[in-house]
Amino acid sequence: MADQHGGSIDFEVAGRVVSITSPDKVMFPEHGDTKADLARYYVAVGEPLMRTVRDRPTLLQRFPNGVGGQSFFQKRIPDSAPEWLHTTTVSTPNGTTSRAIVMADVAHVLWAANQGCLGFHPWPYRAGNPEETDELRLDLDPSPGVTFEMVRQAAAQVRDFLNEEGIRCFPKTTGNRGLHLYVRVEPGWDSFGARQAAVSVAREMERRHPELITGAWWKEERGTRVFIDFNQNAPHKTVFGAWCVRSRVGGQVSTPFRWEELDSLTPDELTLRTVPARVETGGDPWAEIDDEPQAIAPLVDRYRADLAAGIPDAPWPPVYPKMPNEASRVAPSRARKPD
Repeated sequence: MADQHGGSIDFEVAGRVVSITSPDKVMFPEHGDTKADLARYYVAVGEPLMRTVRDRPTLLQRFPNGVGGQSFFQKRIPDSAPEWLHTTTVSTPNGTTSRAIVMADVAHVLWAANQGCLGFHPWPYRAGNPEETDELRLDLDPSPGVTFEMVRQAAAQVRDFLNEEGIRCFPKTTGNRGLHLYVRVEPGWDSFGARQAAVSVAREMERRHPELITGAWWKEERGTRVFIDFNQNAPHKTVFGAWCVRSRVGGQVSTPFRWEELDSLTPDELTLRTVPARVETGGDPWAEIDDEPQAIAPLVDRYRADLAAGIPDAPWPPVYPKMPNEASRVAPSRARKPD
């Protein structure tokens, strides 16, 4: 029976021919963007995309029938994948291992897009050196009631604090309501160190701006504030990738931008239809991210000073075992009250 979505289209990228099957299948219903449109988008932004994802193990979130259909995380690359596909073994927080794709070039990206992947979640390390975390990822997560203007303000405050510490960060939209700030980390740090740095940022931001920003892990304590999710840096955690198309009906993109754009940014307008023109006219806002890896020791020193002062580690997510120096992992409203 003939394919009702148009047979296939071949793309020649990175020295390979990648076929996109069912190219006319609508993946994003708001404007009717298809699987072929998705592939063309990734070819158009291939250079800046690969700057962020190259050689990183990547978790895939698949939507075989577009954003309106069911989805699932593909933790294991099947044996039927092409022989040229680069893969590596990764672990989940509970120690389960799986075979993950390594984004070696744009051909790998298109292979994933052909599987209906609408979510790339790269690990914060390179496949050849899994013990060293090279990205600190600060997730500015809006609590209910938080406006995007508040997220903007929080991002500017975090940037200014990091500048005080001599640390340069690069911003991107999440493709939804929040913002991500990335720091390229100098060699010598693992994920525990990156998380400690993130905890110290969250704490200092809440201390300076308690009405705007919180580092409270428990949702009941956050109020209408921007939460800096430090646990996105815990071992084996991934974050939605830069330049990747989100599973929203409009095909919104998690888009890197320049700091001078912060006040004028409209994230919902950054889609697979509009972002390629931004790159063509303005280049890559993250072009310098690899030029000078940053020292996060000042942030980790703050965390360690807290421990020395009797302030415990912040709570970890429930899938992790109890960690040394960790505070109670029980929500305050459920904690046993003293007699």
